[in-house]
Order: sequence, then structure tokens, then C-alpha cells
Amino acid sequence: MTPTLREPRAVGDLVDWGAVPDMIEGQSTTSGVILHKGAEGESECGIWVCTPGTWHCHVTSDEFCHFLEGRCTYTRETGPGEPDEVIEIEPDTAAFFAAGWKGTCRVEETIRKVYMIR
Repeated sequence: MTPTLREPRAVGDLVDWGAVPDMIEGQSTTSGVILHKGAEGESECGIWVCTPGTWHCHVTSDEFCHFLEGRCTYTRETGPGEPDEVIEIEPDTAAFFAAGWKGTCRVEETIRKVYMIR
């Protein structure tokens, strides 16, 4: 069977995935639904929702995201003397975060995204 989700903006049976562990400000909580997880955990895709707050972000595996709702700002840490990269996210934004990406995420309005981790 091919896993499918219809109308990902409307999916309401989300599982509580708890608080974001690396908070800087506020208390972001996450929830979601997994559409597919590889047998060895090597890949995963689904829907992820996160409430407002600011936290440290370290991407450990390549991740593609299509943001459906909300607003947030990702700020990538760069080397000394280089300006930080700022990525403004709004509805209908797609982004790819390569493994090793480090920075912060500031969620202004609850975000909902469809994601694929490999």
C-alpha cells in the first residue's frame, strides 16, 4: 500500500510529541502524524506542528519541508565574520535543511509542515 494523506492542512488526529527540548524563550510544543517510517528508521515523512517559541535547532539528517501554515524564522549559525543566514518562513514555503544545519528557530505563529527526513 502507498501511504497517503489527503488535505494535510485539515488533518486533526495529531499525536502529542511533547515540548521542544532546547528552548531559548517561550515553550514550544509539537505534535504530528507519521505517514511513513523506514524499517530501519533511515527515513520518515509526515506532518509536524509546532507552537510559538524560540529554540536551538540542530538538523541531524537531511530534511525537506513544505510549510503549510504559520510563520517562523530560521537563523543559521555561520562562521566568525560571516553574517548569519536568515530564512523567513510563511505559508506555502518549501525549504531543504542539510544534515549538520545549526541555528535557531523562532515560531511567531503556529507552524504546520509536511516533512521528509532521510
